[in-house]
Amino acid sequence: MLRALPLRIVTYNVRYFSHATRGIASTSANVARIAHALASLSPLPDIICLQEVETMSLRSRLSHSKLRPGQTQVDRLMQFFRAALRMRSAKDGYTAHYFPAHTYKLTKSTSAYTTGLAIITAPGIEVDTHNAGEPRDITHRRETVVRHLKQTRICAHVRFMHPETGSVDLFNTHLSLPSAFAKEFWFKEQRMGFGKNQLKEVENLLEFVETAKTSDRVIIVGDFNALPGSPVYQRVRGALGLRDPYAERTSLSVDELAQVPTAGFMALRFRLDHLFSGAGLRWENFDGTRPFGDTWSTFNGLSDHVPVIGSCVASS
Repeated sequence: MLRALPLRIVTYNVRYFSHATRGIASTSANVARIAHALASLSPLPDIICLQEVETMSLRSRLSHSKLRPGQTQVDRLMQFFRAALRMRSAKDGYTAHYFPAHTYKLTKSTSAYTTGLAIITAPGIEVDTHNAGEPRDITHRRETVVRHLKQTRICAHVRFMHPETGSVDLFNTHLSLPSAFAKEFWFKEQRMGFGKNQLKEVENLLEFVETAKTSDRVIIVGDFNALPGSPVYQRVRGALGLRDPYAERTSLSVDELAQVPTAGFMALRFRLDHLFSGAGLRWENFDGTRPFGDTWSTFNGLSDHVPVIGSCVASS
């Protein structure tokens, strides 16, 4: 009997598909290029986790003249993704789940921009449950007069079945940046992953994971806005039996890991995107994962982040 392929997962901050305009507006060309990059992966991913995805807003529709009424950014991505799969005669049947996080409204019917997460599952992935209707709010809000303006941070959860892993609890998230309102932000050299607000959000995240998971076959992915070795990174890596399988597979120390960036801003480079795993999964490879700025990467120039791509099976 032939063994099924390992579970292949992608986590990717797509910057609202607006990298070509430096974050001002999403473009059809940017959506199409990301869709084609995802469809070019071989083998194709079973799970695609996205951060910074909109529903409908001025930013998401500004340069999209052919959007149908009610069509969202995820709808547009799936339209291009399916077309790209057909071009390479690949099997379709992918299903997208959108997890809304925050809306900045101009009027009752018009949003300046929206935020959210998405999880796309391949055919053959049997989704048992998800919280797309009510994603978990993990935001830390300070007691200030502007606390209602704080961007909501959420955790998306999907429990699914895969032939090589059995039942898996998957969590997708995007943590806040360190708060500029904290004095240590201005007086400490290291910031990303050192914010007290970020640590509060991590505690909220871990509390949710602990209550929602059903086994040690757990995967937590996302943009943590935290460097390797930072308090946020160390807290997740040391909790609930979680580990960083990319660091293990590459045998990189924390300092060495920080030199493999997943994001960039101007000349700055950071490793902010992570994949953490429970002991119930064994990671076979991270083929296709390339550092930010690598010109050989299929994803070069498509976002201010690059994806982390890994394949796993159940631990024996």
